Amino acid sequence: MSAVSTPPPTSAPPRRDAEATKAAILKAARHLLARHAHADITLKAVAERAGVSPPLILKYFGNKDALFARVMSFESDADALLDAPLEELGRHMVRHVLVSQSEHGADPLLRIVFAPLHGAQGDILRANFRTQVTDRLTERLTGPDTGLRAELAVATLLGLGVMYGIARGTHLRATTVDALVDRYAPAVQAHLTP
Repeated sequence: MSAVSTPPPTSAPPRRDAEATKAAILKAARHLLARHAHADITLKAVAERAGVSPPLILKYFGNKDALFARVMSFESDADALLDAPLEELGRHMVRHVLVSQSEHGADPLLRIVFAPLHGAQGDILRANFRTQVTDRLTERLTGPDTGLRAELAVATLLGLGVMYGIARGTHLRATTVDALVDRYAPAVQAHLTP
């Protein structure tokens, strides 16, 4: 009788989801950029904060400059924020900000509020926010003062995001997302479709 030897079962380390890993890296880089000058941030610091190795950052983003170009971009965040028909956009935008805060712990748009806006990185961040968020919203609006209305709508959203996510208003946090959307969306929509 011959015995077939089989290797003992090994537990393989859990595989990280690539998208989750990229998101963790971006979140770590955003956190550090909000607190330190770009030149002072190392890939090692980003990697430690994200719980990954520096070579993994290079694999996904290429280099530090490419990583921070993504960090300073609002393109994909604006895609999600503006992904609704104009007549429903106020509700969608408010829900997006609240769900990002309550379920994901952060709203990437809010980094414009607390990021250091001095120097070249501040200029890039401001320019990206204008072109990728407010200018895109402006293009969707009709009627008079579209630029002003877009900026007021975004300002209204950012105020909500600050109170809900950063100041953590106790009454806001104790209210359901649906109830907040019902109360707050008309203020945003008034700027979009007056």
